[in-house]
Amino acid sequence: MTAAINLGLALLVGPLLAGVVRKYLRARLHSRQGPPVLQPFYDLFKLLGKEDLRSSPSPVVIYGPMVALAAALAAALLTPMGTQPPLGHYADMIVLAYLITIAATATVMVGLSSPSPYSAVGAGREIMMHIVVEPVLIVCLVTAAFKSGTLMMWDIAQWHHLHGPAASMIVAAVALLLALQAQIGKLPFDIAEADTEIMGGPFIELSGPRLALFQWASFARQIVYASILAAIFIPWGVAFAFPFNILAHLATVVALIVVVGLIDVVNPRLRIEQAMRYFLAVIGLAVVALVLAIAGF
Repeated sequence: MTAAINLGLALLVGPLLAGVVRKYLRARLHSRQGPPVLQPFYDLFKLLGKEDLRSSPSPVVIYGPMVALAAALAAALLTPMGTQPPLGHYADMIVLAYLITIAATATVMVGLSSPSPYSAVGAGREIMMHIVVEPVLIVCLVTAAFKSGTLMMWDIAQWHHLHGPAASMIVAAVALLLALQAQIGKLPFDIAEADTEIMGGPFIELSGPRLALFQWASFARQIVYASILAAIFIPWGVAFAFPFNILAHLATVVALIVVVGLIDVVNPRLRIEQAMRYFLAVIGLAVVALVLAIAGF
């Protein structure tokens, strides 16, 4: 049951929220009507039905999109989404971090395996962003694990709910929120894809089903990242009975995605060096949270 809930949220809520944000936030702020709310699903199904054309015979290009989606869905099964994750007894936050890294690595490998120079540039940018963004998530999760005394995601969420907010957890939550925009690839940090500069970056040579798999993996990763922030650092609905715990978690995720969408609409893209400086400061903030946790705050 919980497996179906987590997979359903990852596969269905991500595209749906993207459609809602485009229709009722981006379009309204730009004074236009906007596409239908279900347009992301229409795009995905259209791509899935197209011919599978490949510019490279490399097996990385063939299997990379599948690996990215599989890793994102496996991460969803380890992430608390209002209730205990389906695979929560079998793996901890270290495995979750590895799965998130695998999804990002698949994107990089596909970009480097494509013949287009734009794809290589996008893959290089993806590597640089991953190097500075992923430590924020790792340090924040380590802070939560240190405070709770466990590496299990559900136990961390329960501990935070029972003991209330601590100074270190609040600082870690702020750091993770500041990094959320880049973790899900939205402006001003969509540097790896940058449609107006490098025309999609690592995805420029992809089309049809493989592009659809990467897009669906991206939607799933958005829900996973937002769920980690909501479940570990804002676990206000953990004690609710089913299905209200799921609805409370979903409400928090929706609020986070709306905030991300608003920032995406009103900000221009940063240059890569600007993003590096920004995330070095966010990493410093995350380290401050870890130091506070070690000091007992």
